[in-house]
Amino acid sequence: MPPRIPLTRSIRAYQFQSRVSARPQNLPNLCFRPAQLRSITADEKPLPKADTPGPGPNQDQLPHVSEEAAAIAKITGESGPDIEQGTPVEEVVQRDSNAQEKAPQVLKDQTSSTSPKGSRAYSTSARRQQEAMITFEDDGQIESFGHKFGLPELPIQSTDNMKHRYDPVVVQVTNLLMQDGKLSVAQTNMALILNYLRTAPPPVINPNKPLMLGAPPASYLPLNPVLYLTLAIDSIAPLLRIRSQKGAAGGGVALQIPVPLGVRQRRRTAIMWIIDAASKRRWTGSGRGGFARKVAQELISIVEGKSGLWERRGGIHRLAVSARSNLSSGKRR
Repeated sequence: MPPRIPLTRSIRAYQFQSRVSARPQNLPNLCFRPAQLRSITADEKPLPKADTPGPGPNQDQLPHVSEEAAAIAKITGESGPDIEQGTPVEEVVQRDSNAQEKAPQVLKDQTSSTSPKGSRAYSTSARRQQEAMITFEDDGQIESFGHKFGLPELPIQSTDNMKHRYDPVVVQVTNLLMQDGKLSVAQTNMALILNYLRTAPPPVINPNKPLMLGAPPASYLPLNPVLYLTLAIDSIAPLLRIRSQKGAAGGGVALQIPVPLGVRQRRRTAIMWIIDAASKRRWTGSGRGGFARKVAQELISIVEGKSGLWERRGGIHRLAVSARSNLSSGKRR
């Protein structure tokens, strides 16, 4: 063990000093002094004067209304007020007898005349009144009063209604393209189809597969994609459908009876054919809108006479012609 130091014997030899806190030398000495308040005295120097004497930007007064009216009359070439006329004091002089005695001769002559003085030939408020007035036509009729835009012409066309603002063919195709009630998706596909028809090159029409009568030239079709779509659908739409009637021939044998179709029924049949044929097409592209492009390509192939739907339409027509003799049997039944 280390030797112990006898504290009782070495008190005088040891001195205990308190530790002095080390203060960093880089800190500056802080001295707080009360802020001096600047008092205003009369011995201060005046503010410097401006280099350009004259009124300030907010001290310039506007001209008098008579001066302004005279300047406007000079520009427009009209008769304005007489600025040199001064204030009409004739009425004041007439009411004061002492002023009449001491007035100059010119003023006495003006007051003695019978013509009224002090009235201006030009009123500064006449321009405001003229702007506030509403000018009407000679016949007194006001066209589309209270309407921001003109009234529609009568009779109102069927396409002016909000619910019928689109072409009926476009609406029918959109409704048949719709799946699971998703109308926005069908409208997007319809827009892609029309855009593809618009940007595609003009089709080469096959003379063996004629289109509808009155069809425009092939070079005009991309300029009107709605007409392009309508022409393709109406050209491939069948005129008839085959209905099977059981037991019409006797012995339980069914007869095939041709039935004519309306315009909307024909278009519906053609659109369903086109959608079925487009779904069977092979798509080699990528990205969204692939089905819309396949439908557009099928429409172009119909106009060019390359689609297999022409043969399907011709087969139904041939079958309807051969079964036209069954119409009388169906009526008797």
